Amino acid sequence: MALYSAAAAVLEGLERGDGGIKSLVYNSRFPHVRQLYALVSETLRYSPVLEKLLAGAALLQAEKKLPPQLAKVLVYDLLFGKGLKCGGRWKALARRHRPRLEAELARLKVQQKVSRNEDLLAPVQAASPGASQVPRYVRVNTLKTRVDDVIDFFKRQGYSYLGKASRQVMEELRALSGKKFLLDLHLPELLVFPLQTDFHDNLLYTSGHIILQDKASCLPAFLLAPAAGSHVIDACAAPGNKTSHLAAILQNKGQIFAFDLDTKRLATMNTMLMRAGVTGFQLAQQDFLAVDPSNPKYSKVTYILLDPSCSGSGMVTRGPGEEAAPSAERLRALAGFQRKVLSHALSFPALQRLVYSTCSLHQEENEDVVHAVLQERGSDFRLVNAFPSWPCRGLAAFPGAESCLRASPADTLTQGFFVAVLERHGEGAAAPSSRPAAAEQNPQHGEGTGPGAAPRKRKRKKQRVT
Repeated sequence: MALYSAAAAVLEGLERGDGGIKSLVYNSRFPHVRQLYALVSETLRYSPVLEKLLAGAALLQAEKKLPPQLAKVLVYDLLFGKGLKCGGRWKALARRHRPRLEAELARLKVQQKVSRNEDLLAPVQAASPGASQVPRYVRVNTLKTRVDDVIDFFKRQGYSYLGKASRQVMEELRALSGKKFLLDLHLPELLVFPLQTDFHDNLLYTSGHIILQDKASCLPAFLLAPAAGSHVIDACAAPGNKTSHLAAILQNKGQIFAFDLDTKRLATMNTMLMRAGVTGFQLAQQDFLAVDPSNPKYSKVTYILLDPSCSGSGMVTRGPGEEAAPSAERLRALAGFQRKVLSHALSFPALQRLVYSTCSLHQEENEDVVHAVLQERGSDFRLVNAFPSWPCRGLAAFPGAESCLRASPADTLTQGFFVAVLERHGEGAAAPSSRPAAAEQNPQHGEGTGPGAAPRKRKRKKQRVT
């Protein structure tokens, strides 16, 4: 049963946009990663077929306690895989429905005029432009070490350091190969390696000195730029990469309130944050929408990072089926939830600055959500023109949408992402100088003083890895 539960959890993480198959499988802590990766990949490959079988056999209606993602995994292995070699009570449940599922599979083959299971699959879609060139990004965890120390460590491991990327960053990143690496042009704690580089067994990764995090995923915390000592909410926090990034920017000074509904994800996140040396955080198994903004506990919250559930359509394909296009109905449901949670976040009385981000490419989840909530909130908040030199801007869905950021494999050699920075203005707004809009507006950025920059040297001596 552990295999099927782990596979279902990875599928749920993919749907929420928590990462790609490889990172979610490795972070699952399931002992047999190759077995898990194969099951998830094949379930994804057959996902459209499985959805038709589940609907036709009315399995989820008959078994209301069976989670949809677990149902997919079980039906895949029952009909297309190894025939449910494990699974306990869920195996027995799936086998009870086998005749109906097999009848539905036969009907589907007749309908599509095919004889083999493989023929039910849609033709393999080409990867999005630039997807195969997206490099491996490594964020140095400045809570435990320094960028220079990590660079020296990799040099001793035989890597060749090419220095900081120049304005011709796209060409330089595309040319990365072998054991060469760069310091990112925009984010001062981010190193860039060739795509094939695997750090899951590297000492720096296992000790929490580096975080494997895509560049686009680093933008939300970087642009939120909370001042040390601030109280911050990470509204949809798991798996925790952005939370650990916030802690590094805060220099572990202040308080982070992190929310997620999934107990297992929170437990994994707690382990990850402890390994990264994060302190001053509170994890809550709670729906952020149920959090009372007037609770005195959150009276000092001035920053909120909101990265809600989304279609995950911007995630670069790491395995079969990950880029399945969401239906119009699902997009409407997601956008409705996103509008609700963004509006709720803006209701916290002391809030000064908020970052809204998704790993979606769809306007419905991005510009349309921001526009609708800004209209609803009147003149309380406004968009900040964050990172003016960032090459990809928001779609022209409404006046000012170009203040938002977009990222994509083709244009920025990152995962697909959307980021909007909102600030309170008018009565109750803090002085603008206390909330820098972008790193480049600080002339000392790159020297440890800009938003998201590496913290200054602290009295506590950082660990060296030798």
